Amino acid sequence: MRTWVAGVGAGLVLAAGTGGAAVAEDAEGFAFADERITESSGLAPSRAHEGVYWTHNDSGYDPTLLYAVDGRTGRTVATVTLAGVEGRDLEAVSVGPDGAVYVGDIGDNLGGTWPEVWIYRFPEPARLADTTVEPERFTVRYADGARDAESLAVHPVTGRVYIVGKNEDGDGLYAGPTELSASGVNTFERVAEIDLWATDAAFSPDGTRLAVRSYFGGIMYAWEDGAPQRLSRLRVPIQQQGEGVAFGPGGRTLLFGSEGAGSEVRVEELSGDLLPLDAREEPGSPDGPSSPDAEAGADGGGDDESGGGPLLGGAAVAIAVALWAALRGGRRKD
Repeated sequence: MRTWVAGVGAGLVLAAGTGGAAVAEDAEGFAFADERITESSGLAPSRAHEGVYWTHNDSGYDPTLLYAVDGRTGRTVATVTLAGVEGRDLEAVSVGPDGAVYVGDIGDNLGGTWPEVWIYRFPEPARLADTTVEPERFTVRYADGARDAESLAVHPVTGRVYIVGKNEDGDGLYAGPTELSASGVNTFERVAEIDLWATDAAFSPDGTRLAVRSYFGGIMYAWEDGAPQRLSRLRVPIQQQGEGVAFGPGGRTLLFGSEGAGSEVRVEELSGDLLPLDAREEPGSPDGPSSPDAEAGADGGGDDESGGGPLLGGAAVAIAVALWAALRGGRRKD
């Protein structure tokens, strides 16, 4: 979906799990070098190819083409064309613990009027080369009615698929069936409330954290017994259109990106209770748990849409206010 506004943050990423030993190093920022990637609305770290990220354009721009991008150079190293699917409004991508790529065709430009949306799944290619695949297609409906959504995340341990609805006043976190079925309808049940105009979500590599972002802010949740427990606000950079978030492979950073040709993926370091459990240092260190109740859901306070922390201040606040007004006036994207 497109809403071009000067200076806000944009489309990106869903975290993949480790599927075994934790990854020691974390991601660095990069910019897309491929001129065809003009509206990146999803990005996910590959499991099969170190340093490679999957991304795709939003509706209207090669809607059935995925790009494998080198996270060091930003160059495209392979493409995958999805055959036999419409690609109506692709909004998110994630790599599951089964080694498959999940693509969420879950956007709804009409604000929640399409009775069903789809998830596409295909195995990650063992070799990076341009190819065409016919993915499995899963029909999705929500238990409480149709809605717009831009956030899809596959849990890196259980493999369960989750979607966050997109509504200016907040929406729900929806859990899919334990296993998706390619025959019939997969009903996603509302399991929690998310108090954000959510544009993307991502699980940490170890599955103990869920990050959800909006245009200007975000919230980190601890993931406990299959449910989110609110921890704190996230520090989110101001970019062109804030539609994506992902954990770095080591779990110690979050990646944020922006739509547009040559868009940049920016990185923010995590610390304290924002860190996934597998990314923690020893207790008592600066990155260790700050208090015994750190996992109980300490609220960062203030307005979630502010982005949290000192990142927004002075002139940046004025810019954010102007951008927020622009988004409110044109929040339906084409």
